[in-house]
Formats: sequence, C-alpha cells, structure tokens
Amino acid sequence: MNKQIALAFTGASGAPYSKRLLEVLFEQNITVHLMISAAARIVFADELGWKLPAAANKANKILVEQFQCDPELLKVYGEQQWSSPLASGSHQIETMIICPCTMGTLSAVACGSSDNLINRAADVMIKENRKLIIVPRETPFSAIHLENMLKLSRLGVCILPPSPGFYFQPTQLSEVVDFVVAKILDQAGIEHDLIPRWGE
Repeated sequence: MNKQIALAFTGASGAPYSKRLLEVLFEQNITVHLMISAAARIVFADELGWKLPAAANKANKILVEQFQCDPELLKVYGEQQWSSPLASGSHQIETMIICPCTMGTLSAVACGSSDNLINRAADVMIKENRKLIIVPRETPFSAIHLENMLKLSRLGVCILPPSPGFYFQPTQLSEVVDFVVAKILDQAGIEHDLIPRWGE
C-alpha cells in the first residue's frame, strides 16, 4: 500500500509552497487527500492563477490535469464533506499537513472546533496521536497566535513557520520555496533531495 497524506490549503499567502509540496508528493506516488478552503481558492487564484471551483470533483479534475498525475493519487474533498474518511479516526492516514495555515484555522484547531472538514481532520489527528504539521503564514505574530501555537505544540503538533534559511546561498525563488518544502517533508518522514544537507 502506498503512503497517504492528508493535506489542507487555507487562505494564507504561501500558495507556491503548496504547489511544490503537491509536485513532490505526486512524484513519489504518494496519495494526497486534499482539502481546500474557500479563502484558499481566492488566494491561490491571486498567487498561482489557479481557478479552482468549489465543487470537489471539478477541482480534482483540474488539479490532475495541472500536475499530469495519476488520478488515483488525488482525492479532493469539500469543506462540508463529512462523509470523507478524514472526518473519522478510523482512517489509516498517519500524517496531515496544513500548508499554508491561516491564524483563523490555527485558532479553530487549538480550540477543538470542527465546523468544517479541515478543522475536524486536524482534530482527529490530535485525538488519535498522529502527526499534524501546521505551516502558519502570518507576520508579525500576536500574543494570541503565539499562545495558540504553544498550546498545539504542547499537544505534539509540529509548528513549522515557512522561515527559509540562506546559508546555502539561494539564487532563485524556487530554491527558497524548496527549502521550506524540504523541512515539511522531513517532518512528514518523506525522503527527498530538494536541498543539500548541512555539512554535505
């Protein structure tokens, strides 16, 4: 059985990270269970030119064509699709990534709110003691944001702000994006060669 990842896009800036993450996951034949918020569709249109419809099946088709991936590797769910396996702890997916993560989503997850599938899926990962990786994209952080991140970190959630290093002297934006995506993949336990390791 191939590896499976739950992935959520929310309405923070950072769509290039999400796009690159999807590319690498598909390249490695990892099945992606994807959730896209309404705000994410707006931001992704601005940052990537993607016009993703609200209907999950239509968004699924567009993304399969965009990435030229095996259709079996992508499953897109609607925000209120409670029939999704992600809404239950009985599913077998061990890792969920929210990239990028808005402060609103962060707050909902920290409070245990489950008013949409993204929040519920994150709640499931926490209660089942599975890996949840949150990529919060905001600056500066308020005390509220920091308190929510601390609360989640104490519960075992990985808080991974997209803060690229520059010690490898990147010359292109794509290298900066790869640095952040590499950190996400490391936390998800997915092998990659996006950036050189320190000391190599």
